[in-house]
Amino acid sequence: MAKQKVYCEPFCIQKGYDFEIHHVSYESNLGYSCFMHFHEVHEIIVFEEIDGVYFYSQGQSELKNNDIVFTPCMETHDFELVDKPKSWFIIQFLPTFLTKEKLHSAAAFFQQGMHLRMPVEHFDSMMAQITWLYQAYEKDPQSEMSKTLLKLLLLWLSDHSIPVKSSQTQGINQIQGYERLLPVVEKFKQQAAIDLQLEQAAELCHLSPSYFSRLFKSIFRCNYSEYVNRHKLYSAARMLSQSKLSITDIAFELNFSTPSHFIALFKKQFGITPKKYKMQLDHRLNRS
Repeated sequence: MAKQKVYCEPFCIQKGYDFEIHHVSYESNLGYSCFMHFHEVHEIIVFEEIDGVYFYSQGQSELKNNDIVFTPCMETHDFELVDKPKSWFIIQFLPTFLTKEKLHSAAAFFQQGMHLRMPVEHFDSMMAQITWLYQAYEKDPQSEMSKTLLKLLLLWLSDHSIPVKSSQTQGINQIQGYERLLPVVEKFKQQAAIDLQLEQAAELCHLSPSYFSRLFKSIFRCNYSEYVNRHKLYSAARMLSQSKLSITDIAFELNFSTPSHFIALFKKQFGITPKKYKMQLDHRLNRS
C-alpha cells in the first residue's frame, strides 16, 4: 500500500468556544510529517502511543508512551515522529480560560513549553478525566460539564505532572542565528499570509539570499517557500473555522492564484478539501 503523507492536524477553536478536544491516530503505513509552527491558543497533547522527538522552547526531548506536552500560544514548536502506529488526545484551549475561570495555580504552571510525565496512578486518573471530557465535548462543547471537566484536567496536570529535562538544552529561540530571522518570524506571527519572495525576506533580515535560505532551513527544517505555503494553509484552516468567509473569499484573501489552486493545495496538505473540512466544523457546531 502506498504511503499517504499526513500532516499536523489543522484543529482550530471555533468562535464562541473555550476549547476543543480530539482523538488522533495513525497507522504505521501513514507517514506523519509536521513543520515548525505556532498556535494562537494553548495546546496539550497526551500521547497514548508515540515514538519521536518534541522540539520546543526548552530544547528537544524524546517522546515515550504516556508522555504529555504543553505548548503555550504563539510559541514555535515541532514534532518528528517515527513511522510506527501512534495515537494521542489533543486539547486546545483559549489562554483567557485560565483567568476567566480563576485557575491561578494552573495559570502559574502553564507559562512555557513543557514536556511532562506523570506517575502511573495519577496518569490513569487523568486518562479517565480525558475520556469524560471527550464524551462531554462530543455531547455539548459549551456545557458546564465540559468546562468543569477541563478545569479539573488543567488542575490535575499542574498538580501531578513532572517536567522532563530536555536532552538538548538549547531551545528553538536560542539556536544560533534564530534572532537574525526575527524580522520574518514576526511577520509570520502577525500576518495570515506572507508574500515576500526569498530575496525580499533575506533583505529584510539583512542577510544574503543563500545564507538566509540555509539558516532558515536549518532552524525550521523545511525551505522558506514551503513554510510560506504551509503558513497560508494553516491560516486558511483557522479562517474556515472562525469566519463566515467563503472558500473563494479565503483563497483571494490569502493571495492564492485561484480558488481551485487553493483547494488542491489544502487537500494535499490536510487530506481533505476545504469544503469538507468546513462541513465537519459546521456539523460539530450544530451538533449541540
